[in-house]
Amino acid sequence: MIEIKNINKTFGDRHVVKDVSFTFEAGKTNLIIGESGCGKTTVLKLMVGLHAIDSGEILYSGENFAAMKQKEQQVVRKEIGMLFQGGALFDSQTLEENVRFPLDMFTTLSKEEKTDRVNFCLERVQLTGRNKLYPAELSGGMKKRAALARAIANNPKYLFCDEPNSGLDPKTSIIIDELISDITKEYNITTIIVTHDMNSVIQIGENIMFVYKGQNWWKGDKTKILNSDNKELFDFVFASDFMKQFFGK
Repeated sequence: MIEIKNINKTFGDRHVVKDVSFTFEAGKTNLIIGESGCGKTTVLKLMVGLHAIDSGEILYSGENFAAMKQKEQQVVRKEIGMLFQGGALFDSQTLEENVRFPLDMFTTLSKEEKTDRVNFCLERVQLTGRNKLYPAELSGGMKKRAALARAIANNPKYLFCDEPNSGLDPKTSIIIDELISDITKEYNITTIIVTHDMNSVIQIGENIMFVYKGQNWWKGDKTKILNSDNKELFDFVFASDFMKQFFGK
């Protein structure tokens, strides 16, 4: 579990994150949603320490990450998996080498143990036998699955996903969503997904924070979001004519 309590962040004269609090639960898909520029990606970066908060608390299993020294934060970071928006695979490395990268960085496993773990992770994301392929030989969906395999290679307690469906077609997006959801439940991971993809929200949104102008404007789950009377949330959810027509709004 991760808790953020009254976190704030300013850049110059811009107050980007304003007194935001939320609890991200283990074993659930926790979504941060909102319009572009609302502050949701900044919240994610604050949580993993890419930016320092101005005030507030970020608690990993009850321990205040924001107050830790650098070496203490590094211990927590070893328990974090990251799925970046573009996948961020190393072009010059094979899939096997990409997935093995965090194992080389953070573990003392033997070569054989690393190979077994790589094979397991590739199998888990339906890429069995693709070890020797390079990223340039993969489709967009396969790249995202390979990046997810790398993100879970080190058995993370926490998994952060930044726009995991960006650039993917709807069918492939569903596959990625289902993989993330299944892995989250299977290993009881605290998974945080930053997204503006309403398909993901409706499909896997178990614990949702809607960010509006840097504030936590609404929280709930996928069953409540369509019937909320929150005007700003309504405008975000039903921004497209398709959504309005499909749900009769």
